[in-house]
Amino acid sequence: MSLKIYKRGNYFRAKGWIEYNGRPIAGPYRCSTRASAKAGAKDWITVETDRQIRRHVVGDEISLTFSDAIMMYEASPKTAKRLIPIVQEIGDLPLASITGALLKSLGPKLKPMAGTDTWWREIVTPARAVINNAHELARTPLIRVKAYDTLRRAAQDKFRGKQSRVERMPSDKDWVNSFCQAADPYNAALVRFMFETAARVDQATSLTPTDLRPATNQVWIKAQKGHPDEWITVSPQMMDELLSLKPKRPKNRKTGKLMRPRVFGYGSSTGYRKRWQTICKKAGISYLSAHSAGRHGFFTELVVRQGVDPVTAAKAGRWSDPNLPLRIYAHAETDEAEIRARFRTDHVKSDHEVRPGSLR
Repeated sequence: MSLKIYKRGNYFRAKGWIEYNGRPIAGPYRCSTRASAKAGAKDWITVETDRQIRRHVVGDEISLTFSDAIMMYEASPKTAKRLIPIVQEIGDLPLASITGALLKSLGPKLKPMAGTDTWWREIVTPARAVINNAHELARTPLIRVKAYDTLRRAAQDKFRGKQSRVERMPSDKDWVNSFCQAADPYNAALVRFMFETAARVDQATSLTPTDLRPATNQVWIKAQKGHPDEWITVSPQMMDELLSLKPKRPKNRKTGKLMRPRVFGYGSSTGYRKRWQTICKKAGISYLSAHSAGRHGFFTELVVRQGVDPVTAAKAGRWSDPNLPLRIYAHAETDEAEIRARFRTDHVKSDHEVRPGSLR
C-alpha cells in the first residue's frame, strides 16, 4: 500500500510503502512526520516520495540534494544557524552539481559586506562539512574547495571599505605590568594568567574553584578549537594569585539567574571588554583584546623575545602544529631601518685613488 498518514498524540505519522509505476520501491514506513498539522504531514510525504523516486531512478550519488544532506548532518546550534540561509539558497540542488566555485559564490549573495575570511568561515566551511558528511554516509561525491586568493580578498576589502586580516599587536611584559598596576586584582590576575598560559579568554573566564589543584599548581582548561580539555601547570606565583581571588557568581544576562562561581568573576568571554578599555585608558596604554594580550603575547614573548624554539613554544601553548603560531601569532619586532642598516658598509677609499692636487 502507498504511504498513509494518521495522527497519534500531537503529531501525524506515516505508514506503508512508496511506490513507483505500481511497484513498491521504499519501505515499509512507520514513523513520525514531525508535523502537527495534516497539511505538513502531506508535504513530508510529497518530499520523501520525490526523494525516494530520484534515488530509485538515478541512485544516491545523484539523487541526494543539499537539503537531504542537512538531515544527515548533526550540526551544533551555532552551525545550524549558519546553515539556514545556505539551505534556502541551494537546498534543492543535487550534491553532485555543487562545486567549490558555487559555494564561494554564495559569499557575495548572503553576506555582501563581509570579508572573504567570514565567507569561508560561515558559508564555505559549514556547507562543505555537510556535503562531505553525506559522502561518508551515502557515498555521494566528495567536495574540495580552493581558498579565496589574495586578489579576491583585496577586491572585497576595497568594495566594503574595510581591511581584513588586520595584524594584531601582541602584549609584552611592560604592557602587562602597566595594565596590572591600573587594574583590580581580578583583571590583573586574568591578564597574567592568559599571558603565562596562552589560554583563550573563554577558557580563562570559565574557570571555577574546582578547576584548581593547588598542591600540584595545575589548572583544568576546558576543550576548545579541536583540543581536548586537560590539566596545565602554572607557576606557583600564579596559583597563589588565583587562590587569593574570592570567587564571584556572575549573573546570566539572558535568564537573570546567578551562575556557578567563577575564579575571575566573568560570566562570558566578552564581559571583560568595557572594563579592559577603562583600565587601558587609565594606564595610558593602547587597548589590546584578550586574544592579543594572551595567545599572541605568549608566543611572541617566547619565540621572538626569548628565543625559545617554536616547537617547544607551540607545545606549551597547546598548538598542534608549530607552523600555525609561527604564521599567525609570532610578530616581528625589529625596526625596518635596523634591518636595512645591516647591509650598509663604510666606504673605504682605494690606495690608488688620485686626489686633487696630488700630482705636480
